Amino acid sequence: MLRHPVLRAKTLPYTERVSTSTEQAPMLGDSDEKMLGLSVLHLFCTVDNHADKKAIAAAISGCGNDGYQIVTVAMLGHKGDLGVLALGPTPERLRLLQTELTRAGCQINYSYVSLTEISEYSGGVPEQMKMARLRPNLPPEGLTAFCFYPMSKRRLEGDNWFRLDYDERMRLMMEHGVSGRTFRGRVLQLVTGSTGLDDYEWGVTLFGRNLDDLKDCVYQMRFDEASARYADFGTFLTGIVMSPEAVLDLIGSQ
Repeated sequence: MLRHPVLRAKTLPYTERVSTSTEQAPMLGDSDEKMLGLSVLHLFCTVDNHADKKAIAAAISGCGNDGYQIVTVAMLGHKGDLGVLALGPTPERLRLLQTELTRAGCQINYSYVSLTEISEYSGGVPEQMKMARLRPNLPPEGLTAFCFYPMSKRRLEGDNWFRLDYDERMRLMMEHGVSGRTFRGRVLQLVTGSTGLDDYEWGVTLFGRNLDDLKDCVYQMRFDEASARYADFGTFLTGIVMSPEAVLDLIGSQ
């Protein structure tokens, strides 16, 4: 398993999660207040020449046919060849996808488990956008540059996010959101919750028009106080969103 030390850096705007759906989302009524988030699984795999290309494609399409959303990524760098982002109602079906991919010859180098969620700082966000966070529609059209990283809030003696009162945290996140809105149309993010589920507290998935957009967005957000003082990043994994067939052809699996 790939495990890098925590890098003290900054996160993207937790209050500026842009809607990932172009369809009209249902309203979040009082009876739906505790609607469960979707299960989300990120897998980053090495695929060598001995892997079964047809079995990999069948595993991905089978999960999609069961009503789960699948994003496939041609990864850049040594951290993997194939990236798979899968989300849907149950973790059991995601576990089956993981099993089928490993049986087909995928070697999982890094993974992340999380849930879609509505932020505690989203009180002023329109109801349809809240539902789009719980029920996103992926991948976004025209945004093929991809990056994933996990992040947590710091608990240092002088910079402890969890010792701040709610109003101060809200102020910081609202400031963060203002910066994020400058990238609307260029970068879309999916922030999923992972406290108690994985090594960090959130998983951040970015989709951009190109890699420059992702780099510029992450760099700019680092200057916000919510990030400069209170955020820790984990490993960054980068690639290009493509169809499963295009990814498998590009990485040269048989």
